[in-house]
Amino acid sequence: MTTYSIDQLAQMIDHTNLKPYASREDMKTLCQEAKAYHFKMVAINQVQSALCRDYLAGSDIEIGAAISFPLGQTSITAKVFETKNAIELGATEIDYVINLTEVKAKNWDYLKDEMTQIVEVCRENQVVSKVIFENAYLSDEEKIALCKIAKEVEPDFIKTSTGFAPSGATFEDVKLMKEQVGSKVKVKAAGGIRDAETFKKMLACGAERIGTSSGLTIIDTFKEEAVNGEITI
Repeated sequence: MTTYSIDQLAQMIDHTNLKPYASREDMKTLCQEAKAYHFKMVAINQVQSALCRDYLAGSDIEIGAAISFPLGQTSITAKVFETKNAIELGATEIDYVINLTEVKAKNWDYLKDEMTQIVEVCRENQVVSKVIFENAYLSDEEKIALCKIAKEVEPDFIKTSTGFAPSGATFEDVKLMKEQVGSKVKVKAAGGIRDAETFKKMLACGAERIGTSSGLTIIDTFKEEAVNGEITI
């Protein structure tokens, strides 16, 4: 078991608003909440990168742009351009969606090339890279194959889900992904994580970052449960 401060737990949260109809006022609120709770990052659609950069100016909150979101069905060239453009606009973290068509075709060389090109852009710009698998559509065999590629390419994180598929993160998937990549790559759990109990279980399964739009509720619960400002998981 590990003991965490409330701030350490907040620093594991990617505070999320990826709604296609999110307004500028919604983005302002998201950023204000991230600063108030000291979340690690705001997870946003790529087009909101510059807006959130301005709202978060002077803070240490990261700006996380979603790339080829939520389907992943764009070319490598398009994903690389979108990644570079997001970084130019102020993104400091990148969450991109893999090409599921190529997964189903078992075109592992394509997927390694895609991952390599995007991760290299992130490394060159000292930006955190996260690879979204979208596990709801994958077999365990496909998840394992993608984990093997990630062990070679070494993105900063592999991620369970976009939150837009029929299901999100599961404890079993987080365990599987962590077992496969070991210490070489971190795991981000996202999709359907709405309460403190689920958050704690995801950490216990090996997740080191949590994507959620329920961060305020989760941290408020931890504050109520804390003993001397700390939570043991």
